[in-house]
Amino acid sequence: MSEPTAPEFTQLVDLAARRLGGGVLAANDELFAERENLVKDDEPAYSTYTFGPKGQIYDGWETRRRREPGYDWAVVRLGVPGVVRGVIVDTAFFKGNYPPEVSVEGVGVEGYPAPAELEGLPWFPLVPRSPVDGDRRNPFVVVDVERRVTHVRVCMYPDGGIARLRVHGEPVPDPRLLSAGAVDLAALENGGDVTACSNMFYSSPRNLISPGQARLMGEGWETARRRDDSNDFVEFGLAGPGVVRLAELDTSYFVGNAPGWASLRGRAAGGSGSDSEDGAWVELLPKIRLQPDTRHRFRLRTDEQVAHVRLDVYPDGGMARVRLWGELAAAGRDALAARFFDLLPAEHARAILTDGSDLGAEQAAELVAARPLDRGQDLPAALRAALA
Repeated sequence: MSEPTAPEFTQLVDLAARRLGGGVLAANDELFAERENLVKDDEPAYSTYTFGPKGQIYDGWETRRRREPGYDWAVVRLGVPGVVRGVIVDTAFFKGNYPPEVSVEGVGVEGYPAPAELEGLPWFPLVPRSPVDGDRRNPFVVVDVERRVTHVRVCMYPDGGIARLRVHGEPVPDPRLLSAGAVDLAALENGGDVTACSNMFYSSPRNLISPGQARLMGEGWETARRRDDSNDFVEFGLAGPGVVRLAELDTSYFVGNAPGWASLRGRAAGGSGSDSEDGAWVELLPKIRLQPDTRHRFRLRTDEQVAHVRLDVYPDGGMARVRLWGELAAAGRDALAARFFDLLPAEHARAILTDGSDLGAEQAAELVAARPLDRGQDLPAALRAALA
């Protein structure tokens, strides 16, 4: 049976990915294979006749055969909270032991609750109970769930094995964690993303703005070899409009295939592409020589407020990470705060407004009920104070 064409939502960030900090907090059963495998970054693998004390070893999460009513479940903490647009339930190599049906629920909560503290919370459906096939990626589009999710719970009916769980969506950063001062405005976990790329032959440009340092060349971005007179580029949409003060261009592990030179340009809000409707790009870093296998750091002597940054590499090659440190503009912070507040589940929004503030429950309920906020107006003072 052939694999279906990858749905469009798989182009979005996997919010549950281990490399972004995702983890499996709990599962009711993992007798045959550990729950932690669900969010591993690499694709599932299989080796014939690799038996352990409990049977064939699977690269996934597998429960024992259920002999009583009920179902099995696992709770995943997203590495980057956000709005979920689609889920992949990958049953690779599970052929006679996959679950006939699955469901996925979400919840948005404050802080870092223990598994037991999640049990009584108001989980909401992302994927209703649905049939799945064995040994394949089963895609599910998430429809009309405009809420910020911090945890998901996958349920198997009645039991079985799942190799990987991919939770694709749009990051929604907490503006309280983007305090005044230096912020990596391009980072995935802060709400940055890739908006355009000339070439991603070997690896994804999103690796450039992923957390942590690259551990090998394959964890960066690398293009095919150019045979013309042009050059490769990546465009980043920043977490919000701001001023970039320091750029880090890291070519670690790229020894014979690092770019020879690079430059940075910025532009105010608008669509991707050169000279778009919001005007031309402005220079942030002139074309400068790069060294292989080196973390380069450059001070940017500009006060331009930009919402998009374009990295040009000459003529081609690979890079491990890009960091764009700076300050969010006031308008950028307000836009982030408004989007964050609008997408919170109602219980989470009320908790934020009343926790540690003088705002009463009635006032908090009125603010929550008034969502979505009017983006053309200033944030309510009580909300700005709560999200400061």
